[in-house]
Amino acid sequence: MKKALDAFIILVGALLVAVGFNMFLIPHQLLSGGVSGFAMIIGYFTNWNIGLLYLIFNLPLMIWGMIAIGRRFIMISVASVILTSWLMQILPTSYVAQEPILGAVFGGVLIGIGSGITLRIGGSTGGFDIVGLILTRKFDFPLGTIISGMNGIVIVALGYFKHNWDLALFSMLAIYICGKVVDTVHIRHVKVTAFIVTKQKDELTHELLQLPRGVTLVKTEGAYTKQQHDMLMTVTTRYELAELKRIIKKIDPKAFVNIVETVGVVGEFRKLKS
Repeated sequence: MKKALDAFIILVGALLVAVGFNMFLIPHQLLSGGVSGFAMIIGYFTNWNIGLLYLIFNLPLMIWGMIAIGRRFIMISVASVILTSWLMQILPTSYVAQEPILGAVFGGVLIGIGSGITLRIGGSTGGFDIVGLILTRKFDFPLGTIISGMNGIVIVALGYFKHNWDLALFSMLAIYICGKVVDTVHIRHVKVTAFIVTKQKDELTHELLQLPRGVTLVKTEGAYTKQQHDMLMTVTTRYELAELKRIIKKIDPKAFVNIVETVGVVGEFRKLKS
């Protein structure tokens, strides 16, 4: 049942992204962020198929992800990218909103919802999310700054070569709205701290240590019951949060879990290798 639900969510997410591309952004020659933005700008200047470019540009990232990660995140991402590319071949590239600003707003909302629900089940819609998972597993990397910079370069190139800065500004609006919707559907902050009170300490610790994050064990006592408990604390990224929840639910469905925003981390973020 869970796998069927996940498959349905992947399909719905891919459909929303494809609709946002084909019916809102592409007809107005607007851009989305990340790899899809590169595919769009090349497609606008060459008339090549944007859906196929989207798939081709994601292929090396997915292969890199399979080698570096080889986990559920990449499998969901691969399925999402292939479905999105396929749906872009089926759906018509036609106006739904006549005004570019409406295309930017509603395109950004649809793409944001599609990306957000895919992230919630532990995958992504490809592109820089895969890069983000790989890099944040190894480094405390300022990915958001780099992605914003790369998106900015593509948007400026669109305005310059098209001699239409309105397109660039509308594209910025679409990317901004998409990011805000993803934050709302998924999670706003890149890093979070999970406090897990569990009766399955050993088994859960073993599973969590398979992730590239350290785990701290804290002995606690219930204020009311006076019973001793074990609490595990770990800091993770938004890309790995769905996987963390899945592990906890599998090992100890009755565990008490408190997930809080992490403003910053000082010291070693990734797990040290022996």
